[in-house]
Order: sequence, then structure tokens, then C-alpha cells
Amino acid sequence: MSEEKIIVGISQGDINGIGLEVIIKTFLDPQMLEICTPVVFGSNKTASYHRKALNIEDFSFNQIRDVTEINHKRANIINVYEEDAPIELGKQTEAGGTYALKSLEAAAYALAQGKIHVLVTAPINKENIQSPDFKFPGHTEYLDEKFGDGNSLMFLVSDTLRVAVVTGHIPVTQVGQALSIEKILKKIQVLHKSLIEDFEIRKPKIAVLGLNPHAGDNGVIGNEEQSIIIPAINTAKEEGLLVYGPYPADGFFGNSTYKNFDAVLAMYHDQGLIPFKTISFNSGVNFTAGLPIVRTSPDHGTAYDIA
Repeated sequence: MSEEKIIVGISQGDINGIGLEVIIKTFLDPQMLEICTPVVFGSNKTASYHRKALNIEDFSFNQIRDVTEINHKRANIINVYEEDAPIELGKQTEAGGTYALKSLEAAAYALAQGKIHVLVTAPINKENIQSPDFKFPGHTEYLDEKFGDGNSLMFLVSDTLRVAVVTGHIPVTQVGQALSIEKILKKIQVLHKSLIEDFEIRKPKIAVLGLNPHAGDNGVIGNEEQSIIIPAINTAKEEGLLVYGPYPADGFFGNSTYKNFDAVLAMYHDQGLIPFKTISFNSGVNFTAGLPIVRTSPDHGTAYDIA
């Protein structure tokens, strides 16, 4: 493998979504090939269908059979299936999930074998990808089982805001019971380590959000802050970490308090991702912290409505 450029493996995502459009348009820019060498795991036939649908004529992938054959001056593609995939742009279909999984499995295997350096995952549909081989609520949980120890962290990052979540893809009704002092403390520790190692912040400041409205108002509106969140924060402080909170989520983002911190730890998915996407939707990246591999993805879904 080249020692000069990072080899980026890319899973194609749902074939009926926006994933391949984003991939093709990204590598239309020749400057991207000066930064990295992309390898898409998918199908040249599927990619050609999308290219033609986009009326893009001045682009093609370099088709290879293995990463050892890559051209560092081209965007490469490995066929992980040979048949013509039934593409229905903008629709949720069983095939969309089937071929998304074929791509993801091939890319994850190449990453495990050290044939690619990092993984970028295009959006999947979390319903149609479900199968005996994929019983996960999302990429993060799938990759945690493949490469992690159960302590991965969903971490949304942009130039102006970084937000991680304690609980990921679970129903809101299960959030409260999923929280514990130990779990929150572990997420704080993973976040702190990632900020140092992945973002080169020597002494990161972390803000922790409360669970309840007004962060519970000292127990008037729920007691999770007093019984779970504050003890976790205090333990982290005893370990020398710069951790503050719990903050009421609405005011914290509304008055831009987030600008005073290197990262924010939210208690659940929408508590963190709604403000993040409101503030950083056009520049945000989903990064999975706490794994021994690097994985990123766009901060959006399949976007069937504009595919």
C-alpha cells in the first residue's frame, strides 16, 4: 500500500439513496485525489447507473479486483457483486438493503485485513438492511461488534461544534433506564481520550447535558441528574478531567454556551443531533470514537426524497 496517501475504503450505502451521488461528486474534484486514494466497495454497473442518472460524463471509476491493484491517481471501485442490481431511485426496497450490506461487509473485511486504512460509510436504511447477518440499529453498533469492545461513541463533529451521545439508536422510552453512572462515566472517558488522540486537544473541556427539562431543576422534574449524571461528572473530575454540567439542553445551545467547550456529551440521540444538525448540517461528519479503526460517515441519511 502507498505510504504517501491514505487509502480510504468507502461502502456505497443504499443503492436507491444519495450515497453514490455524494461519492461521485466528491471525486469529481481532482484535489481530493491529492489527499487520499479512494476505493469504493460496490459495483461498477451500479455506479454507472448513478453517473448516467446525474448526467455526469467526465467521470469513471478505475475497476479493480483487489486493493493491491489500486491506481493512486484514480477513484477505484471493487465489484463485490456482478449481477445487475435493481435500482429504484428514491424508494425503500429490499434490494437496497441487500446490496448495502454486501458493500459494507466487503469494506469491513478489507479494513480488518489492513488493505484499507480508514472506512467511510455512505448512508443505509436501517430497516431494509435488517437480515440474519445484520441485526443492528446502525453502522455504529455493527462496527463496534466487529472491531470494538462495546464502548464505541457516536460523535458528530464540525469546525464549530462536537457532540457525542451516551445512548444511540434506542427508543426514547428506554433512554432513562439505559443510563447509569458507569455508562456515562465511560462515555466521558472515551470522549476525553478521543479529543486528545484524534483532535490533538491537550486539555479538553467537556460539557455534559442533563436528561430532563431544566436539567431536572434540582429534582423537581426528575432525579436522574442527582442520582446518575452528577455522580458520573464528579467521578470524572476526581480523575482530573475537565468536565462540567449538567446543563439544560435548550438554553445551552440557545445562548451558544457550547462555544466555550471542546465537546458536548448529550444523554440521547435527538438531544444532541437536533442542535448539531441545526448548527452544522452542511459541514458535519459522523465519527465513531472508541474504536481501534477510523470510521466516518455523512451526518445525513439516504435522502430518498432528493435521490
